Amino acid sequence: MRYLTSDSTDIRQNLAVETYLMEHADLTEPILYFYINSPCIIVGRYQNVLAEINQQYVQDHQIILTRRTSGGGAVYDDLGNVSFSFITRDDGDAVGNFKRFTDPVIKALHQMGATGAAMTGRNDLTIDGKKFSGNAMHVENGRMFSHGTLMYDVDQTQIAKALNVPADKLATKGIRSVKSRVTNLRPYCAPEYQHLTIEEFRDTLAKEILGLDDLAQAHRYDLTAQDRAGIQALADQYFNNWDWIYGKDPTYELTRRQHFPAGTVEFDLNVAEGHIRAIQIHGDFFGQRPIRDVTDRLTGIPYTPAAIQAVFDQLDVPSYFGKIPAADLVALLAHQPTAR
Repeated sequence: MRYLTSDSTDIRQNLAVETYLMEHADLTEPILYFYINSPCIIVGRYQNVLAEINQQYVQDHQIILTRRTSGGGAVYDDLGNVSFSFITRDDGDAVGNFKRFTDPVIKALHQMGATGAAMTGRNDLTIDGKKFSGNAMHVENGRMFSHGTLMYDVDQTQIAKALNVPADKLATKGIRSVKSRVTNLRPYCAPEYQHLTIEEFRDTLAKEILGLDDLAQAHRYDLTAQDRAGIQALADQYFNNWDWIYGKDPTYELTRRQHFPAGTVEFDLNVAEGHIRAIQIHGDFFGQRPIRDVTDRLTGIPYTPAAIQAVFDQLDVPSYFGKIPAADLVALLAHQPTAR
């Protein structure tokens, strides 16, 4: 088995490396790939972003948001988490067989004193009834990866805030995440493993999985300049691309409603592939011109703050909404993060 650790903490780069290796690497031997991410949220391929995250919190705290190519639910990562990936050929006994790829990880954790670690359900790793790892797979053209998270010392207060969807009315056909109690592994490890840096935790896991005393002995996979160019192209095409992150959202119905001193406004939207397909505007505000002018201008635009702002910049807002400030209306309708 070959071994690779990422030199980036940007989830978009790290997912691009994984995808590139699955598509282009010589997989005569499987590749064990580890990466550590700065604060980020990764939604599953078939999920609705707005149904999974607290958009305002994510934006205010500069949490990177992206969508992965594998299924499953949304996860929060930070520098207290290690992600692992087994990149290999599909030999006919791999698809859906999470146990095959999580067993080496569980055995390594047992060696580190976390003897209660076990696989439960279809794809979760738990200890003491609490989840510390979610796992997912992606298969394409006879090649695949199975990847998962390992919460060693994650800031759990951020999970609750970043993945706590506010009470906006949202009806979606996307796959919703299953909320579970979560925990860090650190307190379950033997004392000598409870004060590791995240890099030391990663390296200890790698040595256990690879059966080595020293990672200098590992058969490493070295990325070439050509590899890095291909990886950057994938990051730009997918993981840092608004159309991939938001445009893959399934169709959903969304209501944004707020009471202002000059009246109440409610926006009812139908959004598909990241664009406003239909919108209705209701409320008790004092506008003089037909609101249909506004809905016609908003229909068909990308559901992004910039596109919404551009529409309102062209409107004589008081003639439609009375004394409600344009900035407040844009903030209400465009209450979502932009891709960074």
